[in-house]
Amino acid sequence: MSRVKVIFFDAAGTLFHVKGSVGEVYLRYAAKYGVRRTDESLTALNAAFRRAFHEAPPPVFAVNDPTEIKRCERLWWFDIVHNVFYRVGMFDQFDEYFEEVFQAFGGPEHWALYPETLKALKGLKGSGLELGIISNFDTRLFNVLRGLGIAELFDTVTISSLAHAAKPAPQIFRLALEKHAVDPEEAVHVGDSSADDVEGARLARLHAVLIDRQRMDSGERKPSAPPVPTIDTLDELPRLVATL
Repeated sequence: MSRVKVIFFDAAGTLFHVKGSVGEVYLRYAAKYGVRRTDESLTALNAAFRRAFHEAPPPVFAVNDPTEIKRCERLWWFDIVHNVFYRVGMFDQFDEYFEEVFQAFGGPEHWALYPETLKALKGLKGSGLELGIISNFDTRLFNVLRGLGIAELFDTVTISSLAHAAKPAPQIFRLALEKHAVDPEEAVHVGDSSADDVEGARLARLHAVLIDRQRMDSGERKPSAPPVPTIDTLDELPRLVATL
């Protein structure tokens, strides 16, 4: 019988995703500032976002006051979005634009659950497992979860800006474990990033599961390297957890 008592999930890219792409949302809000949408601009924006997000420092801040934490989160994202448009073309009134797009991603409008997410979470919860989130998302995540209708399914939510640690650092995983009073071998972490989710969980000695929907979309089922349990959708999780 599996000893697993808790399943942790990454948030964006694992439970839900941006509707369309980040570039499409950015361009939609930039239209009122004179930015034209073309196929070339969309491709450039998506590429610039991936690069800017990858190059950004971890979202960890040396403050404890909730107001200061939110201010730091906003500045962190301001630098990323500014970096994106610095690469593809800056425009007037960027500060006003950023405020609009930052608020837009703070609700459910531009996010969508993966088709199996709700059913999978309810099934796991109904089987007696505790559920948690470990994410490098910011405090806007709480409103997104509520808007998507899944907030009540989670016993805990641990995010980097409140934990003072970001994945893949083991500290954020250890803090999440403490909230459930379980040992690492009694917990599973599921995420879509080999670097942040899989390696982070391994460093903290949790069971790691990689979700790779692109593998399913491409029809390829290549083994991961290094080997790690890999699923195409969250529907496969109960059967996998039973073997741990």
